[in-house]
Amino acid sequence: MKSGPTAFNSWHHRTAVFIGFATLVVIVAGAVVTSEGAGLSVPDWPTSYGHLVKLPPWVGGIVYEHSHRMIAWFTGLCTMVIGFWTWFVDRRRWMKFLAFGALGTIILQGILGGVTVLHFLPPAISSAHATVAQTFFCIAVAIAVFTGRKWVEEDPQPLADNGHPKLLVLCLCSIVVLYVQLIFGAILRHHGMHWWPHVVNAFSVSLMLTLTGVRSLVQFPRVEAIRRPTVAMLFLLVTQVFLGFAAFVTRVVWGPETVLPQDSMLISTVAHVAVGALLLATTAVLTLQVWRHVTAARAEKIAMIGRQPIGL
Repeated sequence: MKSGPTAFNSWHHRTAVFIGFATLVVIVAGAVVTSEGAGLSVPDWPTSYGHLVKLPPWVGGIVYEHSHRMIAWFTGLCTMVIGFWTWFVDRRRWMKFLAFGALGTIILQGILGGVTVLHFLPPAISSAHATVAQTFFCIAVAIAVFTGRKWVEEDPQPLADNGHPKLLVLCLCSIVVLYVQLIFGAILRHHGMHWWPHVVNAFSVSLMLTLTGVRSLVQFPRVEAIRRPTVAMLFLLVTQVFLGFAAFVTRVVWGPETVLPQDSMLISTVAHVAVGALLLATTAVLTLQVWRHVTAARAEKIAMIGRQPIGL
């Protein structure tokens, strides 16, 4: 993916980074709403108790649900701003489409959230709502990467990947198993399936990401663009495994005996969702960096072949 003839814009990049953080806050707020069982505390949509601006009674689950909506609306507004901003300041055509793709994704996310409320939290739509949220988070993080100074101004260091399978293939497989795990987790949290598929797939995720991380560090230990997201991915993986165990114990083992969410259940499950989102986004960043550098290596190889004299 070539950067194209565009100039680095610090405020454009900062806005993209801010949207990424705001999206993570939206995901955390949504996880709190689900854990607290507050999804129907505000029973109408897009209004809240008949009003678009006026605050509803600030009590009970309404606090969680309406806060989630306000943060989501604000993030959507910021996404609209950066969508049009990118269209006018970024000369890369694919970036223009990506920015508006992000806008379309967050609009879809909002609609799914509304349908979820209006249809009384059906597991399928609620799970789709959660899945699209994490998809948008990955897009937002990708935009932050693509608008960064290093991506815009620096030429990628040529790399050669002689391993089998290729590191890029391992990264893509890691994203697939993570995304499946994300879907399983969303369905489980919205009471759409038993816990065992999510737990079983966790072993596949751990194995795949460990293999990808070790391969990345062994093959490219001195390439900062690849090493940093790899280390972050492995750290988040270990953290996620511990949080997953804690969430399983508090939600599945202890949960059936409690009427209201315990603090331990709330903290472990919300943290599990948040770290899962970070893990998916970090793996996506690693994939982008590997794709960029290995592509550069292939281009360099082709260029070198083209410069070789033709023998008689």
